[in-house]
Amino acid sequence: MMKLGFIGGGNMAEALLRGLLAKKLFKASELIVSDVVPERRRKLARALKIATTADNLEVLAKARALVLAVKPQQIDAVLNEIASAIAEGGATRAGEKRIAQKDRLFISIAAGITLSRLERALGPRARIVRVMPNAPAMVGRGMAAIVGASGASKADRAFALRLFRAVGDAVALEDEALLDVVTALSGSGPAYVYLFVKAMADAATSLGLPQELALRMALKTVEGAEYNMRISRLGPDELIRMVASPGGTTEAALKRFAAANFSDIVANAVKAAAERSRELGRSY
Repeated sequence: MMKLGFIGGGNMAEALLRGLLAKKLFKASELIVSDVVPERRRKLARALKIATTADNLEVLAKARALVLAVKPQQIDAVLNEIASAIAEGGATRAGEKRIAQKDRLFISIAAGITLSRLERALGPRARIVRVMPNAPAMVGRGMAAIVGASGASKADRAFALRLFRAVGDAVALEDEALLDVVTALSGSGPAYVYLFVKAMADAATSLGLPQELALRMALKTVEGAEYNMRISRLGPDELIRMVASPGGTTEAALKRFAAANFSDIVANAVKAAAERSRELGRSY
């Protein structure tokens, strides 16, 4: 038996695999991945020296824990295939030995696919953990949130946290509904940062700085501010006051932000993303 399998070998799966191997949490010989695209399988096998297959049920048979790393549009087909090979008590049907529900841990990163949806397919006693990761996991700076179904043990949740902390940070939630907020904050959040950096760089370019230099300085400013905020014992308001001297340049900029209702714009954007996450969850 291998320790971990992936159904779906896309970018997020590859990021996790690379992180797990780099942190030495798993050996290559303990991992297996299935993917429908031959070139994808060849790339993963060649680069990471792991086992690959086109057969999802081979991963189910060989791995104790499975990461369901497929798109939401593909999840039903994958769940139906897995369901055909598992049984609540490991029962035999038509002479074929089936895998018991409790013998595997399923970790789903399919966006919008709820625990109840997964339980309907895999069984009410199945060990299931749902995870919302984000794109920076692909560069080892991810932020993920997990929530477990009733069949998932404390050890199952700890295992999922261990996986996603290999590519950044991860936290456990008790309320699945909060994953919509997580999606709006950390899932969609990188795009908000890209937009803000672009806006700063574009403004500096319009005032005379070369475009490449403006983007470089904006990126370094965000990086430095993030690091200072992370290590400081001061809260955001105190840090802002440290930079914004009365009557100074920063205060002038902050007054323009306030006049344009910047905080409300951000809040409304996050709320819109959270609502869209709920809608997508209902539609899948």
